[in-house]
Amino acid sequence: MGVKLKDIVEPETISFKDLEGRVVSIDAFNTLYQFLSTIRQRDGRPLTDENGNITSHLSGILYRNSSMVEKGIKPIYIFDGKAPELKSETQARRREIRDEAEQIYKEALQNGDTEKARKFAMRSSKLSPEIIESSKKLLTYMGIPYIEAKGEGEAQAAYLVAKGDAYAVASQDYDCLLFGAKRVVRNLAVSSNLGNLEFYRLDRVLKKLNVTRPELVDMGILIGTDFCDGMKGIGAKTALKLAHNNQLKVKLAELQKESDHDLCEVRDIFLKHDVNTDYKIKWEKPQKDKIIEFLCYQHGFSEERVAKASLKLKNLSSSQGSLDAWF
Repeated sequence: MGVKLKDIVEPETISFKDLEGRVVSIDAFNTLYQFLSTIRQRDGRPLTDENGNITSHLSGILYRNSSMVEKGIKPIYIFDGKAPELKSETQARRREIRDEAEQIYKEALQNGDTEKARKFAMRSSKLSPEIIESSKKLLTYMGIPYIEAKGEGEAQAAYLVAKGDAYAVASQDYDCLLFGAKRVVRNLAVSSNLGNLEFYRLDRVLKKLNVTRPELVDMGILIGTDFCDGMKGIGAKTALKLAHNNQLKVKLAELQKESDHDLCEVRDIFLKHDVNTDYKIKWEKPQKDKIIEFLCYQHGFSEERVAKASLKLKNLSSSQGSLDAWF
């Protein structure tokens, strides 16, 4: 979910052509949840193999990334590390919401209400260790590198952009801006050919809003983030007015009195997040035989479709030394 900034930040419109030759750091968990939520059967059931193993995420990884690579985009996936302790309440609430949605989904299935079943099935998606590990395995076979973050994947993805190892962060959450991502792409999907790609440059966002990044973080704290609930009645527009009237500190002090959390710690999560600096980025030659073995023979995918998608990866491999050529 993340902080809700949609009402005050305006995206630039770009196309896949604008990302050609660019490296994009992708928030893995955010993307996997997208796949698990949207790649489902008509009644909401996830795609599975004959043994009942969920394969929706594998389908998303194969087809989305092969299409991106064909368009000249080089993806790097960033997997979350240990979540900050302050996120535990948010995670607990999300589990509760997903459990409730799963119960409603199952009841709707039993009652033959496929529309309702699909609606609540999309809200019940869960990331299991098996889903995460199978995702990493397929990425490896495809030749796509991934990095393990120390904490939040969005912070690590933003760090890659800051270091010049990626051009932009791909995520649905606006939190990336609070984490300092210089460039953010939303809706990076195959369907983005239809023109719904959104692009944000942090410097332009801050200039348009007439705030500093620390002020944007403070606004996020008042609005509500994954690490604190925020102040009741304050949305993005109100928070922006408070920033312009120099009232952020006053409201933060009020929020601190009623909050169980140290808001300075919340601020530090965004401004001083611990990241993995010891990583290597290298795109490898795709292992077509292993992709087919894994997806077709182990998980029942169509060999013809998998082979066709694999061909789109043929120009992926490059050495780390030639990374600058992609900027």
